[in-house]
Amino acid sequence: MSSHLEVALELADIADAITTARFRAPDLRIDTKSDSTPVTDADRTTEQALRDALERLRPGQDIVGEEFGGEGQAEWRWILDPIDGTVNYANGVPVWATLIALMRGDRAVCGVVSAPALGRRWWAATGQGAFAGAGQRIHVSRTPTLEDAYVSCTDIRDFATRRGERGFRTLLERARVVRAFGDFWSHMLVAEGVIDVAVEAWVNPWDVAASQVILVEAGGRFSDFDGAMRIDSGNVITTNGLLHDELVALMGDGTGI
Repeated sequence: MSSHLEVALELADIADAITTARFRAPDLRIDTKSDSTPVTDADRTTEQALRDALERLRPGQDIVGEEFGGEGQAEWRWILDPIDGTVNYANGVPVWATLIALMRGDRAVCGVVSAPALGRRWWAATGQGAFAGAGQRIHVSRTPTLEDAYVSCTDIRDFATRRGERGFRTLLERARVVRAFGDFWSHMLVAEGVIDVAVEAWVNPWDVAASQVILVEAGGRFSDFDGAMRIDSGNVITTNGLLHDELVALMGDGTGI
């Protein structure tokens, strides 16, 4: 295990202790941010704890987080999402996770997704494979056609208001199954090989940085709607690899291949 991944896993342990203790707490404070999304006291407390730990474990390295920002222009930088799925967290739904990634340039070199209310954790480092649970190696599916594919998204309304509505309608018509597991969980299910495609029309870098390395190390592919392996395009596609070019063709211009 790389020293970077060891740090990321230590950070996940810190986060789990805080988020689990505040989950469904009767005095949980829920505010609304300027973009109309919710934020809880657990989001802010968790991110600050992770920043404090990184100052101790990796002094001087840049940090970008959902709640407290950061420029993130350095070659090496940590990307933090203290609670991905805050709407779920605030409503007592157990599908939420802390996302931690270390980026080098535009690629994540290690990532951890920790969902303690589900009793699940996923992690990966470049060249070392992807793992989940008690350390089982994970791999994407081998589903070869979109007509046989199991697809997940987050909020289907995002495609109309953001990008990709035409392509998503075609996807709905052609895919075998479409469900909205949402957020990190869609991408981790792709990495585990239990579904085949996840697509989101509205994401921030901290929403997908950790997923990038986990998907790649699990044998899958990760890109934006135009096929670029970026975390800052505002949209994302993750697949088993076999279906990726077709998904990019659909979501990039809606015409398919």
